[in-house]
Amino acid sequence: MRHAGASGDLTMSEALHTPADAAAVPVTCLCEGDLEAWRAGAPPLEAGLAGTEFRARPGQAVIIPGPDGRPARVLLGLGAAPGEVTAFRTLAGRLPAGTYRLEGAPAGIDPTDAATAFGLGLYRFERYRKREAAPPRLIVPGADAAEASAIAEACALAKDLVNTPANDLGPAELEAAARDLAARFGAQVEVITGEDLLSRGYPAVHAVGRAAAPGREPRMIEVTWGEAGRPVLALVGKGVVFDTGGLDLKPSSGMRLMKKDMGGAAHVLALGSLVMQAALPVRLSILVPAVENAVSGAAMRPGDVLATRKGLSVEVGNTDAEGRLILADALTRAAELSPDLTLDMATLTGAARVALGPQLPPYFTDDEALAAGIEAGARKAFDPVWRLPLWKGYLPSLDSDIADLKNDPDAWAQAGAMTAALFLQKFAPPGAWAHFDIFAWNPRTQPGAPAGGEAMAIRGLYAMLKARYA
Repeated sequence: MRHAGASGDLTMSEALHTPADAAAVPVTCLCEGDLEAWRAGAPPLEAGLAGTEFRARPGQAVIIPGPDGRPARVLLGLGAAPGEVTAFRTLAGRLPAGTYRLEGAPAGIDPTDAATAFGLGLYRFERYRKREAAPPRLIVPGADAAEASAIAEACALAKDLVNTPANDLGPAELEAAARDLAARFGAQVEVITGEDLLSRGYPAVHAVGRAAAPGREPRMIEVTWGEAGRPVLALVGKGVVFDTGGLDLKPSSGMRLMKKDMGGAAHVLALGSLVMQAALPVRLSILVPAVENAVSGAAMRPGDVLATRKGLSVEVGNTDAEGRLILADALTRAAELSPDLTLDMATLTGAARVALGPQLPPYFTDDEALAAGIEAGARKAFDPVWRLPLWKGYLPSLDSDIADLKNDPDAWAQAGAMTAALFLQKFAPPGAWAHFDIFAWNPRTQPGAPAGGEAMAIRGLYAMLKARYA
């Protein structure tokens, strides 16, 4: 599977790291307050060709042609002050093929952050069609091109997996992606498949995935990397490769994007790749329960009571609330590893989108120090998240009349993202734990951000992990 920047003949690394003596079109970054001074000092032809509509707004770009009609200079607007790097992501979606060179990173912007943003903006999903034009290259003086490339490639991996339709990405293919990642970094992989899930203690994973067709059996994937004795970092990702809703069948409108329901798994594989790439001093465990929530005579039914790895029984009130069931077993496995930190990521609830929309993923934790670290990492990486409470007043909504708890909270609680997080907390390891309810999707195309799979919180969590374990 090829990733961002791999269009044409360029890899991501090549798109962000070009020989310094290569002919390159200069990119001039301007804040709104600098525009008049630039016009006064620029050659009259360039100042005129910049046009009166260029106001240096954030992400606004204008290509100034030379006498031969080819780009001679690019002006990039940064807005009132260069506080963010989003403009560089936008720039990648506006430039034609060619080599460009940033004329120095503006004060207040880290060159590596600018290069990373540009790399993110190069992403295109091209498995089923080819991009005709090669992507542009950008030289960013002072940037760590290897770090920028690694981050952009990790995010591209997550997006590629999310974008791949379920006919080409079943549980076996998700396992193959995990094995490819493990082989790249010398990690170990253990996979428990099909009926073996019952004898090995993953009954909820089995129950959710048992209705899938032969060849698409449920499985528990565990990737382990790093030296024993180091702090254990557990990354848990929901791997529902397609969600029909089960016997509580979704309408076609609700099923249309359910190829992305393995977005949590895609995200923890991507984040894990950055942990291994940076050789952080941890013992990494990536835990992915991979299933298809299909419909057949073997499908779990509303009213069934399921066993879990932890020993708690769960009444199934809604077969479309399956993600929390497989995560329950995976989080219990994480607890057995005595982790220093557990992060789980899942495309779990529509309620999270109602609360915060498609661009801002919520997270939940009761650990104040961890929350502070997550917030700091998010700010550093320009990768926004928003903390929601684990409000204990909604716990009674999970009570069942015949089991320890149920997977569909009572309607009076209303707060679906919170009640899902409270359900997961019953299985989460003690200590530092955070749950991320991500959308993993960009619903509209913008320059540098095509509609489709989107990487969320990965960059911020990577920054947090580097600060925590460096």
